[in-house]
Amino acid sequence: MKAGDLPRFVHDLLGSCPASGGGVHRWLFRTARLLHPYRDEREIFALLESASVGCGRQIEKREICNAVKNSLEYAWQPGKTNNTTVKRSPKWPKPNQEQVEAVVRDGAGLVDLWEYSPIRFDDGGPHTEEVIDELFPGNPLLCVGHTSSRFDTKSREEWRGQLSQTQLIVPNTMAKEKGHTKGGWLSPKSLDNTGARRFLVVECDEGSEDTQAAVLSRLGRFLPLVLVVLSGGKSVNGWFFCEGVPEGELLKFMRFAVSLGADHATWSPCQFVRMPDGQRDNGKRQGIVFFNPGPVKSGASCDG
Repeated sequence: MKAGDLPRFVHDLLGSCPASGGGVHRWLFRTARLLHPYRDEREIFALLESASVGCGRQIEKREICNAVKNSLEYAWQPGKTNNTTVKRSPKWPKPNQEQVEAVVRDGAGLVDLWEYSPIRFDDGGPHTEEVIDELFPGNPLLCVGHTSSRFDTKSREEWRGQLSQTQLIVPNTMAKEKGHTKGGWLSPKSLDNTGARRFLVVECDEGSEDTQAAVLSRLGRFLPLVLVVLSGGKSVNGWFFCEGVPEGELLKFMRFAVSLGADHATWSPCQFVRMPDGQRDNGKRQGIVFFNPGPVKSGASCDG
C-alpha cells in the first residue's frame, strides 16, 4: 500500500504531522477521519503510526487506535456536502457488561477450549500450512499480509512454505488478484476482489483471555467454531464457519458478538485477521488454542 494512492489533499495532510505541542492529537483524529473512505482500520493505524514518527514525542499505540475508532462516526464521505458535520448513525450495539458477566459465569475458559479441541498442536512447531490447507482446500486465491501495509493476493500454492512467517490473512477467498478500492485504484485487498464469506472472525480484545474464550464458546452455539487463535498480544480470535449462511443472519450474529465486547471491524469481508500460527513482527507466535476442521471438511473445495 502506498500513501501516494490517496487523493492529493489527504496525502498532503498525512505528510504534515505537526510537532509536539502543535496539535498532534487533533491531527491524528482529523487525518483518520479523511482516511476511512480509502483504507480499513488496520491500514489507517499503520499509516498514522508511520507518519507521526519524529513529531517530538512518543505516541502510544492506544492514542492512534482511539483516533481511528473515534473518527469512524465522523468519517469523510466523498461527494457529500457539509462533511464537517456529518455523523454516521451507530450501526453496532454497545457492550452489555451484565450480559458479558452472565456469559463468563456459565462459559468455558481458555484452558477449557484447549481441552475441548479435537486437534491439538503441542510440539512447539508452526502448523500454519496444514491449518490453511484445511480451512481453504484446493488452490484458491488468498490475500496474506506480512504487515498491514505489505500484502499481496496469490494462489494457495504460491504462498506455500511462507505462511508461518506472516501475520495477517483475509479469512475469505479472493475472487481475483486485484480489485478497485473505494478510492478507485487497484489493490490486492478490497471488497471488489473479495469472494463470498467463508469465515466470520470474531476478535475479542476486552477482558481477560478467559472472558474472551467464554464469549467465543457462547457464540459457538449459533455458528460452528472452527478455530481459536491467540493474537500474540491481548486478544483471542475465533473463526466461525459461515459459508452459505444468509447475510441477515450473520449480521444478527455479529451484533450479538459486538454486544459481548467483540470488535465490529472484522465484519468487513476483506478485513485482515491474525494468521493461524503465524508470527508477529515482534517474533511472537500467534498460537492455536482450538481447532475443529470438521464443519469445513463437509463442504466442497473452495478452489476458484
